[in-house]
Amino acid sequence: MIHHELLVRFMRTSFVSDRLFCGSHFTLLLKMETVLESDSEEQVRGGETREEEEEEEEEEEPKKLEGTLHVSAPQELLLKVDQADGLCPESYRINFPDESRLLAIGDNFQRQYSHLYPDRKPLLLCPVNECGVKKFVSMTLRPTPTVFPELLTWGGCASFVANFLSLDPLEPPEGLPRYLFSSSSVLQSQRATCFECATLLCSLLLGAHYDVYCVSGYAVKEMCLLDQSLQECPLLDTEVKSVISEQEPQENKYTVKPLRELKSNFVTQQEKKKQDAEAARFQKHKLQESEQRPADPLQGLRVHCWVLVLSGSRSVQENFFIDPLTGNSYTTDNDNFLGIESVWNNLNYYVNMQDCRNGCADMVYDLEDLKIWEPVLFGATYKKQLILDVLKKKESKLMSKITNDVEEEEQPRAFEMPRSWVSDIPISKQDLETCWPGTQKVTQYRKAKLEKFAPDLMSDGLITRLTTYKDLNCTDVVMVKEWYQHRNDHLEEREVNEVDSFITESFKRVRRFHLLFHRYTSKSTHTEREMEFSNVGVEDLVRRVESPGEMTEFFEGRKDFLCYRHAVFDTQLSKPDSNINLDDRPVQKVVERFHRNRSKPANEDVAERVFLLAQRRIELTYHLEDHRFIPSKRSFIKPRESTENKKAEDFTQDMVSSFQVDPSEEPLKTLALHEMLVALMKDEDKVLLQIRESKKEVRDIVACREQEEGDIQLHFSPWTTTGAARARSQRQEMERLDAEEQRWLQEKEKDILAPLLIRLDNTETLSAEDAKQLHQDCLAEFKQRLVEHADLIQERYEKETQELQRKQQWYHKKQLNMTEQQEEEYQTYCSEKTLRIHAAKKHLNMHKEAAPQKYQTLDWKLKRDPRLAPHLLC
Repeated sequence: MIHHELLVRFMRTSFVSDRLFCGSHFTLLLKMETVLESDSEEQVRGGETREEEEEEEEEEEPKKLEGTLHVSAPQELLLKVDQADGLCPESYRINFPDESRLLAIGDNFQRQYSHLYPDRKPLLLCPVNECGVKKFVSMTLRPTPTVFPELLTWGGCASFVANFLSLDPLEPPEGLPRYLFSSSSVLQSQRATCFECATLLCSLLLGAHYDVYCVSGYAVKEMCLLDQSLQECPLLDTEVKSVISEQEPQENKYTVKPLRELKSNFVTQQEKKKQDAEAARFQKHKLQESEQRPADPLQGLRVHCWVLVLSGSRSVQENFFIDPLTGNSYTTDNDNFLGIESVWNNLNYYVNMQDCRNGCADMVYDLEDLKIWEPVLFGATYKKQLILDVLKKKESKLMSKITNDVEEEEQPRAFEMPRSWVSDIPISKQDLETCWPGTQKVTQYRKAKLEKFAPDLMSDGLITRLTTYKDLNCTDVVMVKEWYQHRNDHLEEREVNEVDSFITESFKRVRRFHLLFHRYTSKSTHTEREMEFSNVGVEDLVRRVESPGEMTEFFEGRKDFLCYRHAVFDTQLSKPDSNINLDDRPVQKVVERFHRNRSKPANEDVAERVFLLAQRRIELTYHLEDHRFIPSKRSFIKPRESTENKKAEDFTQDMVSSFQVDPSEEPLKTLALHEMLVALMKDEDKVLLQIRESKKEVRDIVACREQEEGDIQLHFSPWTTTGAARARSQRQEMERLDAEEQRWLQEKEKDILAPLLIRLDNTETLSAEDAKQLHQDCLAEFKQRLVEHADLIQERYEKETQELQRKQQWYHKKQLNMTEQQEEEYQTYCSEKTLRIHAAKKHLNMHKEAAPQKYQTLDWKLKRDPRLAPHLLC
């Protein structure tokens, strides 16, 4: 229920508004036109008088609205004059002529509104921005298209605004804010009031082509203060299950009617009564919990701002509200919204003239109806009109081309809303990834706490944690559910049930052992455990349930049609004082079930196979035949094996008992039964081996999980900002290590003693004998290299000389029969060979001259080497 003062205020406006405002349209228009004319005359005469009046109005305005406006805005967020000149664009610091005219219209409208409706609160028309300059509220909206897919829908935009910004509550809560910062400044500080949150959300939705409006009105305390402690957490499974149960399947008249269910009406009525009693008890308990909270003394007076989405654009079928603080959508008749004072978008500002005694349930959002919505700019363009104008302009251009007529000149419209003074709203990819203020966010729900973290904040990859409690004080924990990403073990979810002491883990499909689901009570192998697998393994195992005395496995898609295996172990050996390993306990019973194999007759296709190892029996149950109610069965008793005292027992007909449904069918002979028993005994050994392998696989999975939990590593995608930064740092580190290695190799190449030091065991401390030996060896090896180099040059010289001599001999033999071309080729060849011989001879002479000097230089370097000098100079 709306507070009594709010009822009185809206009752007065509802009864008087139709009579006053219908007659005030013309008065408002005349006054607006007078203001526009006076503005134009003042601009012609000069700007001094106008500036003085604006200064007087700015000084008087805070005094008039001091009782109702939020005058205690955070002064530390306001920019000083010198800071504003350097940080903010010019549109933030001054008002252009069109903006000044719009401010005059807004002030005039505010004065008339306060005069005609003194019982209603003033409107939020001209708040002050971060530079201390008054701006019309509609011009604070900046339609911002985006390239990110996450911000192309209203849900994505609402979720981003709710997660990225932290609430700065209004103070006092029943007053309008005097300051309204731009969306660009709000994104930098990540702090905002509900009006600034709604402004940012509305700007994003306008850029996504939604027909949206900011709404200034009244809401309940929980919504204004972002108190969600009475709401159910949206991540709880109970809500999901309730939604699924409420979705009844649609009836199809062409479907075959199912068989009538034979169920007692009395039992059905009793179950319904029980469910109704539980629902009533739950509702009563919930009502008692809500009544425990004290009543709000400001009920119906708390100011709030949210977003209205009108139908007709982006396939929106019905009008709805969006709360920018939570990102949730609500119907227009929701009880959390108690009244509306005004709405605005980037084109106009509208004042509500409807009765809000029933909240927003009976409101009509036809903003073109002047009886229920009063615009500030009468005759201004609205969104639907813009679309019609564009279509009309295209049609007129097309008709003018066809008829060769001159296009009609556009008639001047009334005063239009100037362009927004806000610069482009900067939203980066990193903002979308780390969208929590302070890289994390904690939300308290009813008996639950939801924590969200940035992807790169937690070392174990934790991004979301949901903790549920038994009581409203949130002291007794019931369950802790965590969500992870980018982990090397591919863990996605972990749920810890504190009541049943169960831990449940969920994985991606690409992890080791094809494990998808793991539920256990402790990390020990001898405990209750349930696992689910992706059916891509060798045995197509999909599920395994294990307890200290039993193990059950489920299969899909096997070639032998096996679908179920249940093994029972000997529990008498699992006493604490027993020295036998629990994993080596003998199997007492194995039950296997098979799907129907259509390639075999039903009386030959086994449906269930039971190995009773303690009783040395094997029981077979076959699939049902068509039009039969009882299956065929067969039981075998295994003959005893030979021992030291007794020989092996022979197979007899008495060891088999059979039941055949069809009496006319010929029974199997003894030899066929014996062969069947031998095959079953071999299958029994294979089954026992597979059970031991399954137990070993469980131990391997547990050990692998312990190792993975001890060494958690995160793998970030290079397409994210965090992953790109990590990849860049890794590349830089690899380049640094490579440069160090290259520098080390170069230093080693320059060290002439490096090849000789490798032969020694201790290179750090050299003895005098080792130093002298290194000196002699180094000089000897260098001398040998010089001799080898001289021999190589000499060999090349002799080779070139011999080739030239052979060519000259060939020429003497063939010169009488040679052509001119051959003569030219011979001359060219001789010239090249002569040049090479001359170069080789010169190279050899230079080497012989430089070799002694190089030898002496090396000797001089070795004697001054810090590792050899102490031993060679003494």
